[in-house]
Amino acid sequence: MGAMAARNISRFWEWGRKIICVGRNYADHAKELKNAIPTEPVLFLKPPTAYVREGSPILVPLYTSNLHHEVELGVVIGKGGTSILQSDAMDHVAGYALCLDMTARDIQDECKSKGLPWTMAKAFNTSCPVSEFIPKENIPDPSKVKLWLKVNDQLRQSGCTSQMIFSIPYLISYISDFITLEEGDLILTGTPKGVSAVQDHDELQAGIEDILTMTFKVNRQEL
Repeated sequence: MGAMAARNISRFWEWGRKIICVGRNYADHAKELKNAIPTEPVLFLKPPTAYVREGSPILVPLYTSNLHHEVELGVVIGKGGTSILQSDAMDHVAGYALCLDMTARDIQDECKSKGLPWTMAKAFNTSCPVSEFIPKENIPDPSKVKLWLKVNDQLRQSGCTSQMIFSIPYLISYISDFITLEEGDLILTGTPKGVSAVQDHDELQAGIEDILTMTFKVNRQEL
């Protein structure tokens, strides 16, 4: 494996170093969880160990009894940078991925009530199911992309990235002011309304317009 082969952007999940997630970036989702609409982005991190690919199950951590799905457009960084200008931001994008931000909602609620970080609720193994890499040219306008998610063939989430509070260029610029973005990083841009709990043996299917769909089974973590 040469250095180039080891860093194929279309397999960013194998070597990308961080996942930066934006919470509450759709007003309807903020409202459904009774959160205030943010005036600046709410950020949290997932480690690369959160990635899971089709063919492997989403594992429900032992400590949660209320695991929620959140379908999101992921932005894959192709060119790193610090303090990136909004006007240059899209030059730093290599492509996209359809992602799920799996969230232990009961743990998150507990963390919120205690003023504690969300790590246990958001960063566990398999908390970031990810699709194939979508080259940038396949999504000419990422601000007008429809996302959907079904659980056992029932539609739960359906939204459009035009509903985002903070745009992709704004997020890239904002994040890069204090977290240097690197090639292979993934930014999760928030979820539309309709989040709900998944159970052991559920099948999740998510899609992005007519570009791709992905399917994941949910399994309870073994003791």
